[in-house]
Parts: sequence; C-alpha cells; structure tokens
Amino acid sequence: MDAAPAILVISPVALKTAQKLSSVLDESLIHGFARQGSEPNVDYQFTFADSAEHLRTLFQSGTPIIGICAAGILIRALAPVLTDKRQEPPVIAVSEDGSSVVPLLGGHHGANALAQQISEVLQGHAAITTAGDTVFKVALDEPPQGWTLANPSDAKSVMAQMLAGETVKLSGQAEWLESAALPLADDAELEIVATEEPVEGHSTKLVFHPQTHVVGLGCSRGCSVEELDELLQKGMEQANITIGMVSAFTSIDLKADEVAMNQLAARYEKPFRLFTAGELNEHKDRLQTPSDVVFAEVGCYGVSEGSALAGTGPLGELVLAKQKTANATVAIAKAPAPVNTNLIGRARGRLHVIGIGPGQEAWRTPEASHWLAEADEVVGYGLYLDLVSSLIKGKQRHAFQLGAEEERVRFALERAGQGHNVALVCSGDSGVYAMGALVFELLDRAPNKSGVSDAARRVEVASAPGISAMIALSNRIGAPLGHDFCAISLSDLLTPWETIQQRLEGAAIGDFVIGFYNPVSKRRRTQLAWAREKLLEHRPAETPVILGANIGRDNETITTTTLKDLKVDDVDMLTTVIVGCSQTRLGGNGHSLHFVYTPRGYAKKIDAQDKQAESVA
Repeated sequence: MDAAPAILVISPVALKTAQKLSSVLDESLIHGFARQGSEPNVDYQFTFADSAEHLRTLFQSGTPIIGICAAGILIRALAPVLTDKRQEPPVIAVSEDGSSVVPLLGGHHGANALAQQISEVLQGHAAITTAGDTVFKVALDEPPQGWTLANPSDAKSVMAQMLAGETVKLSGQAEWLESAALPLADDAELEIVATEEPVEGHSTKLVFHPQTHVVGLGCSRGCSVEELDELLQKGMEQANITIGMVSAFTSIDLKADEVAMNQLAARYEKPFRLFTAGELNEHKDRLQTPSDVVFAEVGCYGVSEGSALAGTGPLGELVLAKQKTANATVAIAKAPAPVNTNLIGRARGRLHVIGIGPGQEAWRTPEASHWLAEADEVVGYGLYLDLVSSLIKGKQRHAFQLGAEEERVRFALERAGQGHNVALVCSGDSGVYAMGALVFELLDRAPNKSGVSDAARRVEVASAPGISAMIALSNRIGAPLGHDFCAISLSDLLTPWETIQQRLEGAAIGDFVIGFYNPVSKRRRTQLAWAREKLLEHRPAETPVILGANIGRDNETITTTTLKDLKVDDVDMLTTVIVGCSQTRLGGNGHSLHFVYTPRGYAKKIDAQDKQAESVA
C-alpha cells in the first residue's frame, strides 16, 4: 500500500471517528460530503458533492479508502468499476462509532493489515473474512515481499483442500511459512515447498521461491527482445534457476532507454534497476570476465556481471559468468537472502504528462488519477496542483509560477532523469496549449542547444489525455463544435501576431467554428477586437458567440452573445471564447432551455428521405 488512505465521511456524526484515525494514519486526508453551494466544513481537508463519483475516482486512482459509513454505500458505488482483484486498492468499511471494521476489497494488498491497525486504534473488531488469513494466518496466494509462488493457479485448490480438513507437508525453510498456523503432518498428501531449486508444482503441491537472484543485462543498441530473452533462458538453465527466483534485471544507466531491456522486464513483470559506471566499477575485482574494451566504451569493466553483483550487494556471488550472443550479454548473481529491489540502484525514471481537465473531479480520467496517485513527485502551476490536492497529499510538490513554463518542464524532466516517478500536471489536455509539446521539444533539442541532460533524455515519457477548455465549454452549452472547427491562441507572446492574423483569416474564409484561447490579457486588449472585425467580414453579425470561464469549477460562468455585440471588456485571461460559423444556431425556448449548436447537414438528408417517402406514397 503506497498511497495515503482517504478517510471518507458521509455524515458529520462520523467526524470524530475520522479525526481519531487521521491523527494516527500518516498523510491521510478526511474527505467530507458537502452539498453543492453549502458552506465548507473546516474539519474536512477535501469535500465532495457526489459520494459515488468521488469513491469511484479514488478507487480507480489506486487510493486506499476508509469509508466511515454503511458498507452498502461503498459496495453500490464501487460495483461498476470492479475489474481485476489483483489491482484493487484496500477498501474498508468502518461503523460510525468505530466498533466494526470490515475490509471489503484489497485484502491481500494491505486491507487486512490496515483493518487490524484501525481496530486497534478505535478499540473495535476487525472482521477479517479472507479464509487463508483467518484460518492459517497467512495468504498463500500472496506471498510476502521477496518470495514468489511458482504455480499461483494451484493455490485456490490447495487452500480449499486444507480448509476442508486436509493436512499439509512443509518442505524447505521459510520463516513466514513456519510461523503460520498450517495443519502440518509429515505423511500428508498436500505439500508446500520453499526452495531455490527449479521444482515443478501441481494441484496438490505449492512451490515458493525466494527471490535471491539478480540478472545483469548488456546489449548493443537495437538488440531484439527475442535475442535477449533467448540468452536469458539459456543462462537460467545453466544456473539451474527459474524466473521466479529472479528479483530484478539490472544494467548500466546508459541503457535506461534500451527497448529490449525494458520489454524484457515488462514481459516478466520484474523491476529494471540501473547503476552508474562508477557504481559498477566498485565490483571490478569480483568480475570473472573484465574487459578493457567495455571500459573504453562505457567507463566500467563489465556491465552484465557488474550490475548483477551490484544488485546482490557485497555478499552476492556470480552463479553465471557473462554469456553472450552477437548483440547481448547476460550474467546472474545470487544474494544470501531475498533482494529488496527498492534498495538497489535506481529506476529508469518516468515522466507522466497529465491533463487533469478543467478541474472537476468527475471529468478527470481514471488513468490521470491513477498516475497522480502513484507518482513520487508532482510538478505544475500552483493552482493546478491545488485542483488535485486529494491525490497528491504527502508527495514532493514543486509549484511554479505562470510564465516559468520552460523552467517547469526542464525541472520535471531532470527529476525523472534521476530515477523519480514524476507527474507534470497540466490544465485541460496536456497537448493543447499546455506542457506536452514543450516536453518533446526539449527532448528533441541537442544538449548544446538548451536541451536536457542525457539522463533526462532516457526517461520514459507518457501522456494522459484530458478534457480541453474548448471541449468542456462546447458540451456545457450544447454542440457548437458539431461541425468543422479549429483552435487559435491569440497570445503573441510565443507566436508572431502576423502569423496569428494569417491563421485567423484562413479560418474565417474557411467558415470554421473557432475556439479562441488566451483571448486577452492585462496588456493585450486589441487582438480579440481585430479578430471580431475580421470575422464580421465573412460571417453574419448575429453569429453566436459563447464565453466561458472556470468551466467545471464552482465559480463557472457561461454567457452567450453575438459576433457584433462581442465586447473585449466581457472577456478576461481565464475566458475561453467559441465563435460559431455561418451555420451555427442559437436554440431553445427562450426560457429554461438554451443551447448553441452547429448542424452537420442531417437536415438535408432528412428532407431528402421525406421527399422520397412522399413520392412513394
């Protein structure tokens, strides 16, 4: 359980219990229900108006949930998003008085342990219902860190037989198995084996391996994952181990972005850890095949052997010296105990460029929420970080001012280059007038042309889409973007005004619906007026115009006007402007129903069908 839990309060009656828990659970936040427009409760660190939607958002982001409410509320809210139990975070129902604590989901991902902790704090009863945990005091299908189950598909069968009264024989040594309440018998037909040998398991035999081995990798640029994997299989066969005994793949940091190595790690769901040349040279006296050629190329005497030894520490030993093909090398080292991969080397580093939408929680994608929750550090404009505060509590937060965009992006890339999992937070969509393009621009620049460091250029970069301001505004008012449209920023800070004029005139001639971003600023008041006059040359004066500010937030405002009545003073720097085309229509009944839309041409199709029907009749 990596993320801090969210303590959910539906009724104020539960607040005292929530506060007691929050004082003990590090970095936890109290999330309280507040009706739309009601006065905020200062006792809540975060408020929500839709309980079900908020619960689903937290769950899909991977945030542990402690609901101080009826279990049924949690069950009904989360039922639509339940998929893979191996990925679900802990969900715990706590009675308002704290007397009952029930882990509903994520029992083997920390829920059972968290429920026990909560029950001790509240002096209540933890109703652990996971059969293995309650009867055997161990979860055989989820071994502890540093161990792996070789045949997980057989775990259910073996546990069912044990629950039915069958005894089991324990072979090998594992403290966590020896301390469990297993029904042991030397002559039992069922067997649990803890071994470093490549033993086969089956429906009456569970095999557990300690993850004591580290595989060091080396390869030429562009090596295929198939060549690397084939060499790995041969190497493991020679070392008499299975993939379940491997704790991690390792290499030199210059190979952080090597496709084959990353694909191999993903294929076997193993961490990929990296070391500098200096760190690898600390083990040069223990190498079996040191190479001056390798030293001349990368600065250390051995990559695969060196990184395998670095991963297993000073007491580790090579069990397979460097094996090679035309493009790849593999070496394997063994540690005296299971390897904690969080303590060796560093990760590749990851930058997630995240579009959070206009700010409303319900409009943020589950992927964006999940990436935010799992990030080590978050970078962004302070206001945008405030909008996702419920998911980034306790994380390193790096807030930048407006105007410091390049500094912000460069910082995020360099932090990722140091091995951190970094989230770069953007309003709207990260690729629409946001930081996405700048990320790739800096990566594309040469280092001597104000680019980023070599380490930053090797990080994993991925983007999560978000709802842009223009799309959000269009949906709020109807469907003005129902036909061809374009987006134009009126800011000449980075784009010459002459270029903006050319693009705007082209859009006017082409009769596009136009979404204007950055329409005005404190010093820039003439561009929107010029755009209005240019558009009036090509479309009717009564063309609908929509002005939207803070879309999806509490202080949202949306107004409609016409092209001829559009006034610069009605617009500020937080306003998005949509100007319709010649076909855009203002519809409704003039009272409660009010919308704007741009027809796509269905009327002609419908009219043609009606005429055909009349002729047949």
